[in-house]
Amino acid sequence: MINLNSFHIDYLKTEDAKSLSEMMVSNSERFKRYFPVTLSKNTTFESSQRYIIDKNNEYESKSEYTFAIKESISNLIAGIVIIKEINWEIKQGEFAYCIDFKYENKGFMSRSINAISEYAFEIIGLEKLQIIVHKDNIASVKVAQKCHFIWQKTLLNEYTPPNESPLNMELYELKNEK
Repeated sequence: MINLNSFHIDYLKTEDAKSLSEMMVSNSERFKRYFPVTLSKNTTFESSQRYIIDKNNEYESKSEYTFAIKESISNLIAGIVIIKEINWEIKQGEFAYCIDFKYENKGFMSRSINAISEYAFEIIGLEKLQIIVHKDNIASVKVAQKCHFIWQKTLLNEYTPPNESPLNMELYELKNEK
């Protein structure tokens, strides 16, 4: 779908189940705080198959869009990007994303968010995108900033990680300027 030289972005396909579950399980310690639901749905090959079917159904119903970031040479999943919490009345969606530790700090996520933002504006028809992140998640804050998302405000008690107290989160937004 979107080719970015050393990697490409595409919708999840059933043949991605093994790679997806392996990526999620090998990063489970990193993903369990901010990505617990997606992690819990991708712990085995079979659960990833079901997850992909569900994600394709969400794509068809335009309720959520899940993209795979794949390394071009191996075609293995390096990360995923989700446009969720879509509000069609105001044409707004929220990004959620994660990347395999092996691909951190290589620009994969920033380039993916830029490309998918353009796709969301031009193809999907959204007008505003959000990233909601904890201030201590420095890598995710940097992605928001590098991709020209503008800090809006602190959301009090916005997110409760598993077995933790609620956290304040930072809201960043990007509007379609075209």
